[in-house]
Amino acid sequence: MSIQKKVSYTATNTYNTLNELTEKTKNVWMVFHGMGYLSKYFINYFSELSVEENYIIAPQAPSKYYQDRAFKHVGASWLTRENTVAETQNILNYVDAVFKKEVLNTMPNLIVLGYSQGVSIATRWVASRKIQCDKLILHSGGIPNELLPSDFEFLKSSTEVIYVYGDKDQYITEARKTEEHLKGSKLFKDRLNIEVFEGIHEMSREFLLKTSK
Repeated sequence: MSIQKKVSYTATNTYNTLNELTEKTKNVWMVFHGMGYLSKYFINYFSELSVEENYIIAPQAPSKYYQDRAFKHVGASWLTRENTVAETQNILNYVDAVFKKEVLNTMPNLIVLGYSQGVSIATRWVASRKIQCDKLILHSGGIPNELLPSDFEFLKSSTEVIYVYGDKDQYITEARKTEEHLKGSKLFKDRLNIEVFEGIHEMSREFLLKTSK
């Protein structure tokens, strides 16, 4: 008979940063990439932001895989439906370690952004760790079903929550739009803003530039 057991161990993972955290930094970004990305490439979407005013931290999803039969292109995934609860805690512990190493006790605006699958990590991290951010950006992804309005009651009144997606996003149907709008409104109430840009399922550089100001 097969028996599933578990063991705890110490693991090491990478992450990427862009620019430098100085006294002139205006925004610190914690950005979570989508499925199929590596953080070292995903972080390039933020390269057009002001170097002096923005410091970007991009954690790396731990589960890497080859994306093609030539075994050339590598992507990564945050979670699957297999052992999700335990894997989520492993990932959040890793994100905690990144945040503790990179961010000072006193810092400028904190912007937490999740793109596509990264939305699930961004929202779970903010909710479970009570991360007091200035902006929470949910870009082209789904909000986890287990989250409740009470999970975000700690957020200060000035915190902005933005759900943004492309009008030609092939993964966001009309039904999905309605579902996410209703879910977001229930969780975040009056603080939720919805923005739609012209484009497909991809990061909007124009939106990032506007948000960083």
